[in-house]
Amino acid sequence: MPMIDALIAEMKHEAGLTRKLLERLPSGKADWKPHEKSMTLGRLAGHTAEMIGWGTTTIGTPELDFSAGPPIQPAQVATAEEAVALVDQGLAEFLATAPGTSDAALFEDWTLRDGEQVYFSMPRIQCLRGFVLNHMVHHRGQLTVYLRLLEVPLPGLYGPSADDPGM
Repeated sequence: MPMIDALIAEMKHEAGLTRKLLERLPSGKADWKPHEKSMTLGRLAGHTAEMIGWGTTTIGTPELDFSAGPPIQPAQVATAEEAVALVDQGLAEFLATAPGTSDAALFEDWTLRDGEQVYFSMPRIQCLRGFVLNHMVHHRGQLTVYLRLLEVPLPGLYGPSADDPGM
């Protein structure tokens, strides 16, 4: 089996879990944050939702250079519907781009830079697993804390939650 097939399956699975959590975003709380140094709920939800789409950039380009184009605006969502739509769009774009990507292409380096400042350069497969998937899971975990503090019942993700024991 080509490695991309396993990555596609993992991306679909993690997108589904992210979608399941984002569906719980409470209305009217996009500006809420648990601490002055924290992101707002809308910014954290948008950031979590947009990451699936980063897979398309990783597969389809050799690098992302922030200085080479118009400024990238971080996603900010106001509603659960906007967040879910962002996940769905990112997954659809990834599924349109990724199939057929060779194992060799997955081991080619992908670079994130801002002009001469290189943030990292690593094989695409490492970027997809670390910078896209693991990064999304990290922020999804933060999002569960935000939702718990807002008294929002949490769905079971990798197993039951206190609010969803039967999953």
